[in-house]
Amino acid sequence: MDGHEYQLQPAEDTDFLYQVYASTRNEEMKRTGWSEVTIEQFLRFQFKLQNMQYHSCYPNAAYFIICVGEDRVGRLYIDRSESEIRVINITLLPEFRRKGLGTCIMNNLIKEAETAHLPLKLSVRFDNPACHLYKRLGFSVANDGGYYLDMERTALKTL
Repeated sequence: MDGHEYQLQPAEDTDFLYQVYASTRNEEMKRTGWSEVTIEQFLRFQFKLQNMQYHSCYPNAAYFIICVGEDRVGRLYIDRSESEIRVINITLLPEFRRKGLGTCIMNNLIKEAETAHLPLKLSVRFDNPACHLYKRLGFSVANDGGYYLDMERTALKTL
């Protein structure tokens, strides 16, 4: 992943998007004691609900698969409006995490938001390690909902 070059392609492969989603729930599911079949059914149902919610709340959003070379490595869902740019979801497969790619993607989004003079917003679980990344990149907590933090990076205003 030298240089952190990536491409975005339309999020049309539902099976891959499910794999990315499921990768975020592995540790949690291990603690349930459920069978693999039950876990699969549960996660597929949760993925479907999440997908429906995202499309309902953000009907004009852009949904992408993140690619590095020939590898599909994650997903990025972005909603751009006149008042903000919102990262609905950014998730990398475990083997691509903590290698700088997420930082690279977020820095590109920060540049886009600054150029447009718009805040960059996202919500993240309070215990997600990405919280540290977001704080390092200049995001602050706009609202602490307990389980989720609403974070934002305000665009610098030029005089």
